[in-house]
Amino acid sequence: MAKRADILERFGKRVRELRSDAGYSQEGFAAHAGLDRTYQGGVERGQRNIALRNVEKIAKGLKISVAELFDGV
Repeated sequence: MAKRADILERFGKRVRELRSDAGYSQEGFAAHAGLDRTYQGGVERGQRNIALRNVEKIAKGLKISVAELFDGV
């Protein structure tokens, strides 16, 4: 049985996919969502244990619910 990726990696991959699908660059999205570009990069690489307030900022920036953001994670 294959090891399932860490929750941080799965979440970061989901954020990257949604951001890309929305047409944002990483830097552009970070500015839009009110986050630092390097922080956004760390989230997408699964290197940040993200705070709930920032989860909400990302969801709002993508114009989706927090539940939708976690769909499939």
